[in-house]
Amino acid sequence: MARSLYEWLWQHEFWLPPGITWEDMQESEDIHYPQPRDLLLSIPFALILVVIRCAFERAIALPLSTKLGVRDKQRPKAQPNSVLEIFYSSRRKNPEEGELLSLAKQCDLPVRKVEKWFRRRRNMDRPSLSKKFSEACWRFTFYIISFFTGLAVLYDKPWFWDHRECWTGYPQQPLQPSLFWYYMLELSFYWSLVFTLPFDVKRKDFKEQIVHHAATIFLISFSYCANYIRIGTLVMVIHDASDCFLEPTKIFNYMKWKKTCDSLFMIFSAVFLISRLVIYPYTVLYNTYYYSMEIFQPFFGYYFVNVLLIILQLLHVFWSCLIIHMVYKFILQGTMEKDMRSDTEESDKDEERDKIREKEKNGIAYFSNVTSNGYIQRNGSEPLNNRAHLANGHAKER
Repeated sequence: MARSLYEWLWQHEFWLPPGITWEDMQESEDIHYPQPRDLLLSIPFALILVVIRCAFERAIALPLSTKLGVRDKQRPKAQPNSVLEIFYSSRRKNPEEGELLSLAKQCDLPVRKVEKWFRRRRNMDRPSLSKKFSEACWRFTFYIISFFTGLAVLYDKPWFWDHRECWTGYPQQPLQPSLFWYYMLELSFYWSLVFTLPFDVKRKDFKEQIVHHAATIFLISFSYCANYIRIGTLVMVIHDASDCFLEPTKIFNYMKWKKTCDSLFMIFSAVFLISRLVIYPYTVLYNTYYYSMEIFQPFFGYYFVNVLLIILQLLHVFWSCLIIHMVYKFILQGTMEKDMRSDTEESDKDEERDKIREKEKNGIAYFSNVTSNGYIQRNGSEPLNNRAHLANGHAKER
């Protein structure tokens, strides 16, 4: 069964253009082609990156955040409550109105205090500012290294300047050691992002990030197996270009360097929109869809890789809409709106609002007590005694 599945999966019709078989891709002492088994190396490399990241964040990023004045906000802790904690862990973190009433009865607490408990408990689970800073530092460091590694690897390659060269001699294009290690670096990094996804800062586009990582891993892996190495390297260096500006924008935002953050955000927006909406469609999509057919007829791998590239482009459009909206707000208001993908913390404004409500309730209760004691009659008429008004706590004679 397993052997039949293996033979079906690796049919040359799936992976190679018409007229080319696996016999034509045999290696020799001087010529090496990508082998699917090479991709297994990315898993241990990804684990190594996770270890390096942990060491980097603890030894470099966290001390750096302290020196640069990044301070974590003091959050009031939720009081221990077993009933509410069980509901929070097993049911949901944001209960509905009926559930709040039920929980309030079980705990013999006012509904407002139950709401406040869940708000504080949710805030306790949200990442601290230093954690966000450390994560941004790690990604910035990697993207800078990866981007300049990609430029160094591709600078002397003909397909970097003439995109039609991506298909010259395809699929019999030997794998160079520099391209192999560049591929392993990128693939290992995205695997490491998948491994740390449950522990990383969760944003509103969490699901889109999962789709992006999955599509990227599939794209890198398939392009390696089908020897789409040349087009794959262009995809990776284009993506790293804008990410090099995104992470320092976050870093300066956490440092409260507003003008620097706003300037970097505008640079990032320009690089992102140009690279993802102009360069990527022409250099990658148009190249893969049209130029490749000058060399071979479409086959399964041709359609599959184009589908993955289009998925990435749809994600580019989604993120571009968010960026354009933020730029629009920046132009109108003169200040950059915070990252729309961030999960906003429920601040003390909610608690202040609760306090105001409590004061209002207390004032109404006091007013009721005053009327019940005969100072002011319900029908608006004057009381029988001479005391009609209360001012500054003293009764005045009419």
